[in-house]
Amino acid sequence: MQIIDLSKTIEYNPNDPWFMRIKIKHKPHNKAHWLIRLFLGLPKRLFPEKFTGWADDTIKNMGVHSATHIDAPWHYSPTCNGERAKTIDEVPLDWCYGPGVVINMTHKEDNDPITSEDISRQVEKDNLNIGQGTIALIRTDRDKYMGTKEFPDRGTGMSAEATRWLIDKGVKVMGIDQWGWDLPLKYMVKRAKEENNSRLFWEGHLVGQDKEYCHMEQLTNLKSLPLQGFKVAVFPLKIKGASAAPARVVAMID
Repeated sequence: MQIIDLSKTIEYNPNDPWFMRIKIKHKPHNKAHWLIRLFLGLPKRLFPEKFTGWADDTIKNMGVHSATHIDAPWHYSPTCNGERAKTIDEVPLDWCYGPGVVINMTHKEDNDPITSEDISRQVEKDNLNIGQGTIALIRTDRDKYMGTKEFPDRGTGMSAEATRWLIDKGVKVMGIDQWGWDLPLKYMVKRAKEENNSRLFWEGHLVGQDKEYCHMEQLTNLKSLPLQGFKVAVFPLKIKGASAAPARVVAMID
């Protein structure tokens, strides 16, 4: 079996937006010997041979929407179709593992939304099998900007109709290899103000108000996958009551 990593490395990056910068404190081995001696009471003469202590690390600042993550229905709205929306710890694990397909949207220009026609045409062209439990991966190749200041502002985005199209085919989990699921945030704000249209902002996410689904953001390496014939695993951290969670997303090819 070949396992392909689709996840962004969790690390500090000064080019990330200020509200999403991850800060990690790395503690070297020799820092722990004081803890072992003073708190645990083990004298240094009883340390095992060549043992100087254990390494440790602390994530000091990391939002659940930083790095590669999966959004829960709760992120989009407090309710879904009139019922309380699921938080990330309530998302069924069987949603998070299944056959994957790659839908190639690399031809879409920045700020040009992906429509249901775009999706259906590509699915038909590539003869993709999409059904109950399929995990759909939208390939834009905008992960090439990952780590740069441009990353949040580059990309296409899934329209509400395209998102609904996938859900209606049986897809519960879908993902994209750019900063966000929708069009870039700044562009959405600009367009909504110019057109005085309240339906333009966050439209892909807001499908979750009436259709239950999860999506992944900031995937990478989708270009290394075949169009289908692989499995995807995307198990989120079990964070009580959270709107999302970081996940190590991988594809498995027999």
